[in-house]
Amino acid sequence: MTMASTKSTHSTSSRRVSYFYDAEVGNYHYGQGHPMKPHRVRMTHNLVVNYGLYKKMDVFRPRLISPTAMTRFHSDDYINFLKVITPDNMSDYTRQLQRFNVGEDCPVFDGLFEFCQLYTSGSIGGAARLNDNNADVVINWSGGLHHAKKAEASGFCYINDCVLAILELLKKHERVLYIDIDIHHGDGVEEAFYSTNRVMTVSFHKFGEYFPGTGDVLDIGYADGKNYAINFPLNDGMDDESYQSVFKPIIAKVMEHFAPGAVVLQCGADSLSGDRLGCFNLSVKGHAECVSFVRTFNIPMLVLGGGGYTLRNVPRCWTYETAVAVGEPVKDDMPFNDYYEYFGPDYSLHLPVSNMENLNSREYLNRTKEQLIDILREVEPVPGTQIQTGGVESALHPRGMLMDVDDSSKADGGNASENNPDQRGDGRSDGRKEHPSEMAS
Repeated sequence: MTMASTKSTHSTSSRRVSYFYDAEVGNYHYGQGHPMKPHRVRMTHNLVVNYGLYKKMDVFRPRLISPTAMTRFHSDDYINFLKVITPDNMSDYTRQLQRFNVGEDCPVFDGLFEFCQLYTSGSIGGAARLNDNNADVVINWSGGLHHAKKAEASGFCYINDCVLAILELLKKHERVLYIDIDIHHGDGVEEAFYSTNRVMTVSFHKFGEYFPGTGDVLDIGYADGKNYAINFPLNDGMDDESYQSVFKPIIAKVMEHFAPGAVVLQCGADSLSGDRLGCFNLSVKGHAECVSFVRTFNIPMLVLGGGGYTLRNVPRCWTYETAVAVGEPVKDDMPFNDYYEYFGPDYSLHLPVSNMENLNSREYLNRTKEQLIDILREVEPVPGTQIQTGGVESALHPRGMLMDVDDSSKADGGNASENNPDQRGDGRSDGRKEHPSEMAS
């Protein structure tokens, strides 16, 4: 696909976009001084509403999944522990806190399990909506918590909604592609599907003395999954031009050889310039170009959040990427919103990048790119082995997610009123219910 055709596809085509959000998600707090702030999702939503982007999407409040649905990937013991642990009873669970890696990076806070249910339900509900062909793109900015393991919290993540959403997509699609542009390696998702050829994981991440420490270019999968884990390790200072010089050719080659039926795109915003924990130098437009490029392939796409720790920048990025997903241009001058003071002194959507040095030489990037393209040439045309992440129920025909669903609605198309974004349909087949009142003040 040429650059000209890519641009024209982005500018002229529209997609049926669904958007999952629950007002409660911004109420949860990891604790004083903790870099992960769920409040950023509320800020993003408020900006999306004030830009008028909600009018271009079906807007849903996720229907909460049952704890049983989480055991499609996670262990029963781990889920039961997350259900019962609270700040008040922590002293009774000292051994389990250690066993499940909960307590420091992944603290216990009020409403922990409900928070996990909220963000995970949006991702699974979004995958179900894609499976039912009710949307071309689904967005859940509260999701993308890609570090969680089968029986262990990790890197601010408790439940791996990415893995659970992929398992849901595998009910319909023979092959699912997972792409991760968070600055941290998507280790939890890679590990879950490391030995299957029905899921390909592709991660572009900072590597070398950096959390989680995995994602070497030589980590390519195991057994039937060999060549189905693609890792591009990067150094500090990655800028827009360098990033796209590797992202686009790698993803184009993945699409050519793997031919996925659906894509999960994790859009961690900690790869932006100026992130509190990150060390890349991407602009909002450079980050969003990844979304735009994947969108041009016209494959059902689930777009998730992830990292992102500079509070004023994450909403900028995810709002712009929402605009890219719906194919709607937005002004750089920010509309007034509930969190307007966060975005001063310029009050613009796009920010300049820093003058930090890019430690990724063109020679290194080209060498690694060719190495990965050689791996992709080894990919068999039609994979077909069983998934073993969660036991027998996650084989070729995974058992149901045990989700309570409403009766199917015959309505199709946008469900947000032009004048009142609170008026949205319920009774959808993917189990959505009407949102009570949180769209805009």
